Amino acid sequence: MSLFIRLTEDMKAAMKAREAGKLKLSVIRLAKAAIKNQEIAKGHELDEAEVIDVLSREAKLRRDAIVEYEKANRPETVQTLLQEIAILMEYLPQQMNEQEIVALVKQVVNETGAQSLKDIGKVMGKIVPLTKGKADGKLINEIVKKILNNEL
Repeated sequence: MSLFIRLTEDMKAAMKAREAGKLKLSVIRLAKAAIKNQEIAKGHELDEAEVIDVLSREAKLRRDAIVEYEKANRPETVQTLLQEIAILMEYLPQQMNEQEIVALVKQVVNETGAQSLKDIGKVMGKIVPLTKGKADGKLINEIVKKILNNEL
């Protein structure tokens, strides 16, 4: 079953659940709208990888917003955003843990022969396609910097 069809089916289930599925329904509707907007922008129906990109971007937007709401001392909004992220993560591939990312980065560093921070572009260029939708880009970037600085 494609991801878009799964979103539609889950949206129907959330509608039937009424009050219990209110947040999930809202998040799924926003995700489907983002997917439709991307389809309109690209001029074609999105494939699975492109849908994952859209959902990853939606999760990233919420993670970035959490920082701002924490600064503004809005714990209830932070909690809601965390719940929204959890709902979006249900539709994304299994996320890589830090050890898996470190191992992959070390492998790519060896393959590319990167030795310093000047080579970060080479490493990121190879690693981003391998981790697309499976890991947060900010975390990957931090790990790459640490490895290139011989901190890990």
